Amino acid sequence: MIKKKFPIVKIIKILFIEFRNWDVPVVTLIGLNENSPFKVLISTIISLRTRDEVTIESSNRLFKVLKKPEDIFNLNLCEIEKLIYPSGFYKRKAIQIKNICEIIVNNYGGIVPNKIEDLLNFNGVGRKTANLVLSQGYNIPAICVDVHVHRISNRLGFIKSKNPMQTELLLMKNVPKKYWISYNYLFVAFGQSICKPISPICTKCKINMYCNKVDVKKSR
Repeated sequence: MIKKKFPIVKIIKILFIEFRNWDVPVVTLIGLNENSPFKVLISTIISLRTRDEVTIESSNRLFKVLKKPEDIFNLNLCEIEKLIYPSGFYKRKAIQIKNICEIIVNNYGGIVPNKIEDLLNFNGVGRKTANLVLSQGYNIPAICVDVHVHRISNRLGFIKSKNPMQTELLLMKNVPKKYWISYNYLFVAFGQSICKPISPICTKCKINMYCNKVDVKKSR
């Protein structure tokens, strides 16, 4: 369900202005600086259940030796683990990274695929990661729905959805396509800085007047 005539474009434009005051999400930063779908994919895997500062440090260490998928054959699992430590579940992620790189080399000629169906076949890659690769790596319009996007879109009263898949479908139908790529990083930065899960900082929020504050019990 979606609220009719909700001023989502106006909200997005305000967030664009405010975005300069917030930290850029780490995967977006890597996408902007590296212009590499491969590095976006791998850094997104590293980022799961991991703080941004750890993700960027771990990714930088790994990318010094893993510059392209083919380089995986020069690394063993223990070496990958050491490079991405202390990211969360680093042992499991090391296995995923090794497997994904080998598949990219063996099945895709060393090029990260640019179709969501192919990306979803990789072990450990869900729609969130796949859409980030498309949007941040290939600049292909896609809406990546993470916890911030799902939570804030519902909190605003813009949509009413039960899970990220529903959220993605509703946003694709109701957000102009030219904003699909930016929707994720704007809402992630907004969620990390202002619209926090518990006790959002509503007094500093520039879109406060448009927010229905759905399920907000306490604010600042």
